[in-house]
Amino acid sequence: MKANSSALSPNLGKAKKNKTLIEMKKHTNIYLMLIPIIAFYIIFHYVPMAGIVIAFQDYKITRGILGSAWVGFKHFKAFLNDFYFWRLLKNTLTINVSSLIFSFPMPIILALLLNEVRNKTFKKAVQTITYMPHFISIVIVCGLIKNFLATEGLFNAIITMLGGDPVAFFTEPSYFPAIYIISGLWQEIGWSSIIYLSALSSIDQELYEAAAIDGAGRWRQTMHITLPGLLPTIVILLIMKVGSMLSLGYEKILLLYNPAIYETADVVSTYTYRQGILGGSYSYSGAIGIFNAICNIILLASANAISKKVTGSGLF
Repeated sequence: MKANSSALSPNLGKAKKNKTLIEMKKHTNIYLMLIPIIAFYIIFHYVPMAGIVIAFQDYKITRGILGSAWVGFKHFKAFLNDFYFWRLLKNTLTINVSSLIFSFPMPIILALLLNEVRNKTFKKAVQTITYMPHFISIVIVCGLIKNFLATEGLFNAIITMLGGDPVAFFTEPSYFPAIYIISGLWQEIGWSSIIYLSALSSIDQELYEAAAIDGAGRWRQTMHITLPGLLPTIVILLIMKVGSMLSLGYEKILLLYNPAIYETADVVSTYTYRQGILGGSYSYSGAIGIFNAICNIILLASANAISKKVTGSGLF
């Protein structure tokens, strides 16, 4: 039997290889469409990774990578001992963890609510209204936020009408995390709900019919059919969110913050930008970027391992 199985294994391998080649020939046009995407990632994502060596050098533009002196982990140690290190770490985690707690469940709730709507016209209207902010340029969104929260803006006008005093939202550090999270939720809740709506559409409708026959109401159907059906999707997106816990898009923060609110608004990505682009400390900012990436990989692997142990499903 062992001899037969060992003889069959090369044949199985060849059969699988031939099947793959046949599929590729059959769908040649689709595979050709992948070439620009693969080329994009190779050229703009993988090739530039060779430049991470500058994090271990005192990189000088005039000398180039080959001519710059090697300094090992000097810049990593400098960042860990940086006066702003703990503030940057705290601000990044505060915004990301708060976003995870308050923003992550909202698209799920919206998808569940839309799934219960039977009026198609109303459902499409709500979807369109909630999707639209995603397509607005981040520059325009930040401009709107600044105008609405200005001393003489819409929100302060409402506060004044109600008998309160105007609030200087962009000079008081404590307001920034809430401004960032709420505006991000407004912009992305509809778009983020699409994937959950897609997952909901793949749940077998016969399960709902069988549950209804057994006397289960909408709440019990949601708890015992809908949520378990969504669980794999929720777990994957949650793992990805945890895996980017130390990453935060700097564009929006750069457009909103100012030195008066650095105390809560300055995060790792904005500090990297200031050090690298504005300050010219390319090696130092490169070291910060590598440190950030390593931490995210550790968080991603840990979240995936915990998820596999608890729920039985994971990203990899």
